[in-house]
Amino acid sequence: MKKLIIIAVLLTGTSIMAQEAEFGIKGGLNYGASGDFENVNEGAEDFRSSFEEGENKTGFHIGAYSKFGILGFFIQPELMYTSLNTEYESFDYKLNKIDAPVLVGVNVLGPLSIKAGPSFQYILNNELEETSLEIGEVENDITIGYQLGAGLNIGRLGFDLRYENAFSENTAFVETASERFSLDSRPSQWILSASYSF
Repeated sequence: MKKLIIIAVLLTGTSIMAQEAEFGIKGGLNYGASGDFENVNEGAEDFRSSFEEGENKTGFHIGAYSKFGILGFFIQPELMYTSLNTEYESFDYKLNKIDAPVLVGVNVLGPLSIKAGPSFQYILNNELEETSLEIGEVENDITIGYQLGAGLNIGRLGFDLRYENAFSENTAFVETASERFSLDSRPSQWILSASYSF
């Protein structure tokens, strides 16, 4: 009898999890910029350093997600391709990457939810445009930031608004005969997404 009760409990729990499992595709727009651009001349007598903040521009993302929940709480891992473009005074900085956020959320009011968690970033390529300068590889191919935001589900459709930032900088370098540049490749951005669950 005890074995039957244990089996029934396990089957019930599995059934509940299966009912709240969700898989789908998503995409949308990003609005933000990568970090500060630093131009440093290290002459013995004419040392100078200047900083420039990038101008926010719109990019895009597309990918897939899954969602596993029980009793109003859920875990939502995602795998996204993201393209960003930041404008500086004398060039544009283009960044393509794979994002893998793993968010924990709670349903707070009907179809409305809030969520937050770490976001893993793997950089595919980065380059400078509209300039003769060539940027080197980033300091770390994989970095960790965070995302937080809110979601709204209407049937199979979902809508998300999130903010993403970094825990630390991820620097890329370029050097000429007389100058040395550094650029923080980790973006600070707003993310607006639409999703469809299968």
